[in-house]
Amino acid sequence: MKSLSRLMAVTRKEVRQMRRDRLTFAMIFGIPLMQIILFGYAINTDVRNLRTAVADEANTHLSHDFVAQLNATQVTDIRERVNTVAQLEDLLRSGEVSVGIAIPPDFDRRVADETRAAVHILVDGSDPTIAGIADALRNLPLGFDTAVQRQPTELIEVRAYYNPERRTPVNIIPGLIGVILMMTMMMFTAVAVVRERERGNLELLINTPVTSAELMVGKVLPYIFLGLVQLAVILTVGKLLFAVPVRGSIVDLYLAGCVYIAANLALGLFFSTAVKSQFQAIQLTFFMMLPSILLSGFVFPFDGMPEAARWIGEVLPITHFIRLTRGIMLREAGLGEMVGELVYLGAFAVVAMTAAALRFSKRLD
Repeated sequence: MKSLSRLMAVTRKEVRQMRRDRLTFAMIFGIPLMQIILFGYAINTDVRNLRTAVADEANTHLSHDFVAQLNATQVTDIRERVNTVAQLEDLLRSGEVSVGIAIPPDFDRRVADETRAAVHILVDGSDPTIAGIADALRNLPLGFDTAVQRQPTELIEVRAYYNPERRTPVNIIPGLIGVILMMTMMMFTAVAVVRERERGNLELLINTPVTSAELMVGKVLPYIFLGLVQLAVILTVGKLLFAVPVRGSIVDLYLAGCVYIAANLALGLFFSTAVKSQFQAIQLTFFMMLPSILLSGFVFPFDGMPEAARWIGEVLPITHFIRLTRGIMLREAGLGEMVGELVYLGAFAVVAMTAAALRFSKRLD
C-alpha cells in the first residue's frame, strides 16, 4: 500500500508539472492535429495546376484547340505565353514555371505525320514528381479532332531538363541541404539563451554593458561559420558519392546559404527567448520542422498543394532556399534571376533577429 501511495504521489506531481508546462501541454494536442491536417489536407499527390508557359509558334486553330484541351485537364495552369522555345527555357531556368509547352510552326503537318512528335513538353526535371506528372500528360485523351488518329504518346514528346537521367540523388540532395541546415542551425540557437539561464551564466551578462542586440548577433555569428562548413561537407559528399552537380556559381550558392543559415539561426534564437527550458526549446524546434519539410516543396510539388498550404509554405525560409539550391545547382540559374527568394530570406533573418532582441530581457526571471 505504501508503494502504491508513493507511486500515486509521483504521478500527481508529474501531472501538476505538465499542467504548468503550457508548451508541452499544447504539444500533446498540437502535434497530432498538425500531422492530421498536413497529411490529410495539405499534402496532395494528385497534382493539379502546375505553372505552365506556352510557346505556340504555329498559332493556328488546331494549335489553339490543343492548348485549350490541355489546359482543360487541370494538370497545367497556363500563366505565360511566349514566342520562342528559348523564352520557355529561360522561364524554366529561373523557376517561374515548371512546365513548358512548345508547339512548332508546322504543328498541323506534324499532327498528320506519324513519324514525328507534334508537341514538345519541357519539364523542370529538378523535381522528380513533376517529371512523372508530365509523362502522364502523354496518355491523356485530349479530345480534339485530327486528320489522322494517333495515340497521345506519339503526339507528345516529354523532355526532362536538368536531370534527364532522372536520378533520385540529383533531385533530393539540393533540397536536403536546406533540411539539414534548418535542423542543425535552429537547434543550436534554440537552446542558446535558455541554456545561459539554466547554467546561471545570465547573472554575468546582467553586470556587463552588452546590449540585447549585441548578445543576439554575437551568439549567431559563430554558427554561421559552422553552417557554411556543413554546407561544404554536404556538397562534397554529394559530389563524390552521388555525382550531384553544381552547374551554377558556387559563390552564389554560398551567398544564398549564408543568408539562409542566418535566417534559421535568428528563428532559433527567437524560440530560445520564448521558452523556459532547453527541453521546451527542442520541442518547439521539432514543431517547426514538420511543416517546413512537408510544405516547402521538398517532398511534394509546391504547385499541387491547396492555396492555404502554399501561403504557409511561402512564409517558411526553407521553401525559398530549396528554390535557390535547385536553381543554382541544377538549372544553372544566377542569384539575379531569383533575387526575390534571396531578399525574402534576408528580410526574414532581420525580422526574426529583431524580434529575438526585443523579447530578450537581462533578467533572471
